[in-house]
Amino acid sequence: MQPQDLVRHHTIYACVMGSRAFGLATDASDTDRRGVFLAPTPLFWRFEKPPTHVEGPGEERFSWELERFCELALRGNPNILECLHSPLVEHVDDTGRELLSLRGAFLSRQAYDTFTRYALGQRRKLDADVRTTGAPRWKHAMHLLRLLMSARDLLRTGELVIDVGEQREPLLAVKRGEVPWAEAEAWMVRLAAEAEEALRGSPLPPEPDHARVAGFLYRARRASARQAEPDHEVVQGVVGAGGVGQD
Repeated sequence: MQPQDLVRHHTIYACVMGSRAFGLATDASDTDRRGVFLAPTPLFWRFEKPPTHVEGPGEERFSWELERFCELALRGNPNILECLHSPLVEHVDDTGRELLSLRGAFLSRQAYDTFTRYALGQRRKLDADVRTTGAPRWKHAMHLLRLLMSARDLLRTGELVIDVGEQREPLLAVKRGEVPWAEAEAWMVRLAAEAEEALRGSPLPPEPDHARVAGFLYRARRASARQAEPDHEVVQGVVGAGGVGQD
């Protein structure tokens, strides 16, 4: 089975991400698609394991194998957590619906560290742009502000909402370069401070619910194994070769 066939035939959840999911799309925006596929369990019984992620088929599409997706979500990876909360779902089956029902199990106060660490990395890149060219990449500045808002509100409410709502126009003004860098920078500092303050009283648990997610993954793998047809030719070949029942 080719990697892209895993996406074509075994996707359990697919959504649109990027500016369209964030409520920041314009006429020039791409459509970024993300998904999760469940590789058939028998593929893991081979020396060569299924891929943990696949690019395509088509442009602007990226998918993760379920186990890898869950691992990253349990670590609080911002991109993965946001993928689970996209308002633009294009495909979901029964396993995908169970995955979505577990969204809360992946959320914890650890999101503060992962979101903040990611934001700091993006901020360093913006500062380097300013030093080199005198201005940041404004689109990246907009998305950093959006991420900081998302982190703050997640810590405040315990829920992750990725659509920016009424903040659309202020953020698009940043993207267009209409907001002075000093003002945008001050906005970032304020949001970071608000996220830190929200952490202290956050309703989120200290850690994600690993056991609940592990139980879901086990059930998904077991169901996949039960659906697989036994390969009678391989079994008979092994028996005929004297590999079974010989002293």
